[in-house]
Amino acid sequence: MKKALLFGALALAGVTALPATSALAKATGPVAALDTDDDGTVDLKEINKSATNLFTRLETDSDGTVDIKELKGRVSKKDFKTADPDNDGTLSKDEFLTMVSSLFKDADPDNDGTLDAKELASKKGKALLRVTR
Repeated sequence: MKKALLFGALALAGVTALPATSALAKATGPVAALDTDDDGTVDLKEINKSATNLFTRLETDSDGTVDIKELKGRVSKKDFKTADPDNDGTLSKDEFLTMVSSLFKDADPDNDGTLDAKELASKKGKALLRVTR
């Protein structure tokens, strides 16, 4: 009986001592949804992939651009105007991704080129998420 308890205690200690990188510590939330390389962070390449997919879904009139109406409240009128350098009232895919890149940079205060869960949960991170999902 004592051996069984000892083995049980050792087994439990082994489970609780697993490193944070184990499958039990897998990312959740926005990081998990965007993190295609499973490194626990999101980089600009991963953000751009998701933003491109969103652009394609929102671009409903097949003209190759999105307007403020198609963006459905994801960006403010002020931010839209800033992202529209030719002032044509629409964003091409390149203009949209330039805006996304700027939002990514704003959400990355440590300038390490990646966003973790805390950075994505910030006000600037949430603004970025609105144009990627």
